[in-house]
Amino acid sequence: MSATETFRARFGADPAGVWSAPGRVNLIGEHTDYTGGLVLPFAIAARAQAAIGPNGSGIFRVTSAQRGNDVISVAAQDIRPGAPAAKGWPAYPLGVVWALADRGIDVPPLDIALDSAVPAGAGLSSSAAVECAVALAISDQLGSGFDRPTLARIAQHAENDFVGVPCGLMDQMASAASTEGHALFFDIGAGTTEHIPFDTAAAGLRMLVIDTRAHHSLADGEYAKRRADCEFAAEQLGVELLSQVPFAGLDEALGQLNGPRAAVLRRRVRHVITENERVRETVALLRAERIAAVGPLLSASHASLRDDYEVSCAELDLAAETAEQAGALGARMVGGGFGGSVIALTSSDRAGAVESSVMGAFSRAGYPRPVVRSVTPAAGARHDA
Repeated sequence: MSATETFRARFGADPAGVWSAPGRVNLIGEHTDYTGGLVLPFAIAARAQAAIGPNGSGIFRVTSAQRGNDVISVAAQDIRPGAPAAKGWPAYPLGVVWALADRGIDVPPLDIALDSAVPAGAGLSSSAAVECAVALAISDQLGSGFDRPTLARIAQHAENDFVGVPCGLMDQMASAASTEGHALFFDIGAGTTEHIPFDTAAAGLRMLVIDTRAHHSLADGEYAKRRADCEFAAEQLGVELLSQVPFAGLDEALGQLNGPRAAVLRRRVRHVITENERVRETVALLRAERIAAVGPLLSASHASLRDDYEVSCAELDLAAETAEQAGALGARMVGGGFGGSVIALTSSDRAGAVESSVMGAFSRAGYPRPVVRSVTPAAGARHDA
């Protein structure tokens, strides 16, 4: 059921319009966004739709095609952090309403119907897709005139301060501002973006996303712990953001970290600083149209996330290792970690072998059957109808 059909079925009227925003794959640059670092995501074809319309009832009503026939009704004064409305899936659309109001935007009571093809818990930013679709929908309806980067920041504000997940800006920026056929080179510390051509098909390559179906949640505290580690390390090193430590100064920085948690902090710092360098190297290769050469950087990123940042898990490691053994040029976990997906860059003629090898390995290990998708860079948030 589409967002329009869901809106009609639940609210008995046609919506004023339908907007959508995509999930994303992060090519490289993981756990660097909240340290002011470098990231290189791209939007994917799977999208979340938001159909909205005024209801004149004095309350906000939200529903989702993925949530049975539930309609959640909330009075405007009850849309606040810590309230029942800030719990569960309704927190994402209602958090955007709150974030807009926090910017001084008077949002009238609305009906909001969601329909998403972005798989939840797969590390593909299903929450950012919903937030950006709703943010664009309301902004357009009210004539607020926000540009895509501003909408991304509104969506991030909703997730950080209403939902309570301390994510960086990468997911929302990729969902809001990506362009088809390009990866988005986002220097978060500088606040700059650049669209980098990324045409795998023309290079005879495919990008696979292997959804391990291992449980993935950023709300269980581990993501917040990693962010706290980075903030504490930055304080120890005398910088505002950890990514301000230059790659050439890494060894010196590691030597300055002392105390009972020094070993852990050194691993966290080493990941962030080397990951930023891998993003720079990847961008240089893409600019030179050497996409295949990116593979070893993906593998190095996975090793760093596994060993230094400690956010991988057995399923992610098995998927990455098996993909490489089957001929992938490189593979790594993507997203916050602790479950979710692996991306694998492979030649077009090896993609089938990679997929079948991963399926076989998961079967032998007794894991649930993974879902493998081929993805290409898609457009960001848009008005659909």
